[in-house]
Amino acid sequence: MSVRPALLPPLPARPRLSVVVPVFNERATVRAALDAITAKRIKGWDLEIIIVESNSTDGSRAIVLDYEPLPQVRIVLEEQPRGKGHAVRNALALATGDVLLIQDADLEYDLADYEALLAPIQAGTHHFVLGSRHGGTRWLIRKFDQQFIQAFILNAGHWFFTGLIDVSLGLTLRDPFTMYKVFRRECLAGLKLESNRFDFDWELLIKLVRRGHRPVEIPVTYRSRSFKEGKKVSLFRDPPGWLRAWAKYRFQRL
Repeated sequence: MSVRPALLPPLPARPRLSVVVPVFNERATVRAALDAITAKRIKGWDLEIIIVESNSTDGSRAIVLDYEPLPQVRIVLEEQPRGKGHAVRNALALATGDVLLIQDADLEYDLADYEALLAPIQAGTHHFVLGSRHGGTRWLIRKFDQQFIQAFILNAGHWFFTGLIDVSLGLTLRDPFTMYKVFRRECLAGLKLESNRFDFDWELLIKLVRRGHRPVEIPVTYRSRSFKEGKKVSLFRDPPGWLRAWAKYRFQRL
């Protein structure tokens, strides 16, 4: 059962945003991504950047360590890769921000959308925000050059799984699995998160919604990279895990 969320106090006059950045084998994009993230400034906000590097095999770790001297950056070095969800959980446990935001290092999303994503939380109208990759009107999220079949499968799967989430939770979301999940830190109070791979997106969403934090979707700019460009979702391994995550987290006791 869902429960009504506790009323949260207003944000401080100058709130802190914790940007969580999991990194694994992103050598082609990680420097550009981290340059953009560390250069990001948001009027009226302080930023804390927590980078979790999962022992990449392509040299990404050495690049990440270049950012260690920056005062707003905290780096966590994992001994072995255990999945994006595991890395994000490690970062969330260390975050001190009033608001938390998950940011990949693959350049698919645009940091210019931060202000729009934070606006409902800063206004106090919502505790939980999703950055919708549909941009308001687009129905097809992924368009891969020369990989049309893979793009079709991912798009079809997206709509099937979105329907499953919406019907089972009483929602009308269009993009519940977006990487851009932004929420007040208090939303995690009392929740135990355990997923290690991309099923973490399911666990986090379902548990926050069941706690009464119904998200608002804000359109964001999105350019999907293909499998040839390094997309890590597996068409065969991950979907069964998503179904298991739905069955488990939708119905187990919180």
